[in-house]
Amino acid sequence: MRLILFGASGMIGQGVLRECLLDAGVERVLAVVRSPLVQKDPKLEVVVVKDPADIAGYQAQLSGYGACFFCLGVSSAGMSEVDYRRVTYDLTLAAAAALAKLSPNMTFIYISGQGTDSSEKGRAMWARVKGATENALLQLPFNAYLFRIGAVLPLHGIKSRTGWYNALYVVGTPLFFALRKLFPKYVLTTEQVGRAMLAVARSGAPKRILESPDIFQLVAPAKS
Repeated sequence: MRLILFGASGMIGQGVLRECLLDAGVERVLAVVRSPLVQKDPKLEVVVVKDPADIAGYQAQLSGYGACFFCLGVSSAGMSEVDYRRVTYDLTLAAAAALAKLSPNMTFIYISGQGTDSSEKGRAMWARVKGATENALLQLPFNAYLFRIGAVLPLHGIKSRTGWYNALYVVGTPLFFALRKLFPKYVLTTEQVGRAMLAVARSGAPKRILESPDIFQLVAPAKS
C-alpha cells in the first residue's frame, strides 16, 4: 500500500506515521509537510510544501497513491471563525480536491472531532466549520471517511506541538489512563488511531462517519 500523509508533525500525525512505517503492508509513505521531518526511514518520502493548499505543482509526486490520511489541523482557541475556516476548511478542501482529481478511487481519511456539527448551524464555531468540511469532503468523488475522535492518549514518546496540550497530558496522564480503563471506547491512543486508519484504507468501513467507539472497534482484539 502506498499512502499520503498530511500533518505528520502533529500529535495524531506522528502516531499515524509510526504505525504506517511499522506496518509490513505499507510500501511507501509520502509525508506532505511545511518543514522537514527529523525522522528518517526507507519507506518515508518527504515533500516540503510551504502552503499545503497549493499542491497543484506537485502532481508528479502525488500520483499513484491509494490512500491519503489527512491529520493536519489546529485548535480553534483564540481564532476567529474566518481564520479557523481558512485553515480547517479551505486548506483541507484545496488539497482534497486536487487529490480527488488525480486519484478519484483514492481512500481519503480525515481527522475530524467529536461533536462536529453536520448541520453547520450550531453555536460552537469549530463544530460548524468541521461540519462544513466533512460535508464538502463527502461530495468529492473519492472514498472519504471521517474520524470523529475525542480524547486521544499519545504513546511512544509522542508529543503535541501545542504547549498547553503537552502540559495537560503531563498533569492528566494518570487520569487519562484511568478513564481509558473505564471507557476504552472513548479514550483512544495514537496507536489505535493509526491502526484504524490503516484498516479502513485496506478494507473500508460500514459507514463514512466514524465516532470513537467505531474507531475502537476497528482495532479491538477479536473475542474468543
